[in-house]
Amino acid sequence: MISAPAWMGDIARYAFLAVLVSWILVPLGISIVYAFTPLDVYYSDAILSTTFTLDHVRTLWVLGAGEAFLRSVAVGAMTVGISFLLGLPGGYALARYVFPGRDAVKLAIIATRMFPIIVISVSLLKTFFALGLNDTLVGLALAHTAMALPFVVIITGSIFGGIPRELEEAGMIFGLSSFMVFLRITLPLAAPGLAAAGMFTFLLSWNEVFMASVLTLVNRTLPAFILNSAFATPIEPIRFAAAFMLILPAWYSCSWLGATSLPCGRWRRGEQRWRA
Repeated sequence: MISAPAWMGDIARYAFLAVLVSWILVPLGISIVYAFTPLDVYYSDAILSTTFTLDHVRTLWVLGAGEAFLRSVAVGAMTVGISFLLGLPGGYALARYVFPGRDAVKLAIIATRMFPIIVISVSLLKTFFALGLNDTLVGLALAHTAMALPFVVIITGSIFGGIPRELEEAGMIFGLSSFMVFLRITLPLAAPGLAAAGMFTFLLSWNEVFMASVLTLVNRTLPAFILNSAFATPIEPIRFAAAFMLILPAWYSCSWLGATSLPCGRWRRGEQRWRA
C-alpha cells in the first residue's frame, strides 16, 4: 500500500484552515466594507467602493444606537462585576477545598445551562415585574449574570487550580493571613486568566439579545435595539453599520487577548522589559 506524501497532508490541513478562517473573516469584512459604502455605490454594479462615508453610522446613532451602545456597555460591566463578586469565591472553593459532593456541585453548576432561556423567560419576566426590575439595566444585568455565573465559576476554578498551593503556603509561613495570601499572591498570578474570563463574560452579555428583548422595552441594549429597529429599515447599508457596531467589542477583545497571549505579545513584553 502506497502512502500519500507528507506534503499532501500539509496542503489539506492548510486548505481546511484557510476555508475555516475565510468562513469567519469574509462575512466580517463584507459587513465592515458595506457599512461605510455610499448609497449610490452600494446600489450600483461596483463590487468595491473607492470612497467611504460615515453617514450610515451617523444615521444609526441618531436613531438611538448611541444610547443603546452605552446601555450595553453598562450592562456588560455590571454583569462582569456581579459575576466575579459571586463567582470568584465559588471558583476558589472548588479549586482549593475538598468536600463531599464537590463533583456533584460542579455538575449542578453546569446543568443550569441545560435549560433554554425561552423556558424561563415568562416566569423571570413575572418575577421582575413583582420586584420592579422590569425594563431596568440592573434587572437585565442580573439576568445576564445568571447566564454567565456557571461559566465564571468553572473557568475561575480551573485558573485557581493551576496555581501551585505551595506558593500560598509559603505566604502563610511568612505571616500573611488567608485573605492577604489570596490578595497578594493568588490574585496577581491568576490575573491574566481572570482578564480573559472577564472578556468572555462581557461578550456573553454584549451579544445576548433574547433576554434583552423580553425584559426591556425602552432601555434596550444594542443587540435588542438592532433587532427591533435597525433591521426594520429598508436601507441595507444601515444594517451593515449595525453589524459593524456589534462586532467592535469582540474585535477589540480578540486583539487584546491575541496581543497578550500569542508569541508576538510575549515578544513585545520582552522588548519592553529589555528597553526598561
